[in-house]
Amino acid sequence: MESTKTRILKKLLETDGYLSGQELCEQLGVSRTAVWKYMKQLKEEGYEIEAVQNKGYCLKDVPDVLGESEIKSRLHTRWAGQTLYYYDEIDSTNTQIKRLAEEDAPHGTLAVADYQSRGKGRRGRAWDSPHGSAIYMSILFRPEIRPDRASMLTLVIGLSVTQAIRSNLGLQAQIKWPNDVVLNGKKLVGILTEMSAQMNYIEYLVTGIGINANLREFPEELADKATSLQKEIGHKVNRSALIAECMKKIEENYEIFVKTQDLSGLMAAYQEALVNQDQQVRVLEPGHEYTGVARGINAMGELLVEKEDGTITEVYAGEVSVRGLYGYV
Repeated sequence: MESTKTRILKKLLETDGYLSGQELCEQLGVSRTAVWKYMKQLKEEGYEIEAVQNKGYCLKDVPDVLGESEIKSRLHTRWAGQTLYYYDEIDSTNTQIKRLAEEDAPHGTLAVADYQSRGKGRRGRAWDSPHGSAIYMSILFRPEIRPDRASMLTLVIGLSVTQAIRSNLGLQAQIKWPNDVVLNGKKLVGILTEMSAQMNYIEYLVTGIGINANLREFPEELADKATSLQKEIGHKVNRSALIAECMKKIEENYEIFVKTQDLSGLMAAYQEALVNQDQQVRVLEPGHEYTGVARGINAMGELLVEKEDGTITEVYAGEVSVRGLYGYV
């Protein structure tokens, strides 16, 4: 059940112009005093709300604030993110979702943090960035699919976040196989999926998503490999709006994926967004390296690489790394 504050904020966001205080009271079943109290709270959080006698309230400007009400007011999903936990600071959203999963949190539960102190990347690498600059979120899935199909979910999420950035901000984000989201050849988003499973069934999957949203600078060793939405677009982006769009795309694509338990229904969209498509790549396997041309993915999410002799090799994500010939992509 949405809080009254969330419902008021949703009404303000949906209204072009002034929203009558009396209408709000009638629609939400609250007093004028309650409406005034929530408007005051929203102003204190940074929302610019103009109140005019006999006209009502008008939302003039929306700050980049994260919070349960702000995110929920923008959600238009059936299950993705509908159970939401927000934290100003946490060790890791993935770790927290795993805790919640063990307490029987429902499918689609979302944890969002303004800052995480012990974020993890692939192969357990530590990940950190300043308060108020990134999007840290993890979502819980309870899929009825075989454990050997679970790795494909990471590609589904990579595609979904890419599509959300495109539709929300108009930036031509792309995917570096299997699941990094890149822009102008630099990494923008990192995605990590962890699984709890028995021999023949999945208890739950947790996918963590880290988006470089409003970072203005990077350490010297990352400056030529990473970028942020703010650097690319020239101004701060509203993180809550992007989170809501990510949830919308994740819900849509996840439902396509679980119907077939493969990527057959998403292959065309994925390959259109693939930065490696028809490009020369280096495949780095443990103790072995070769070059070829990326020819898209198959229904299992494996990268198809055409070798110099014309044969096609199926590359499984696992511990294999794919790079462009001259850099990250």
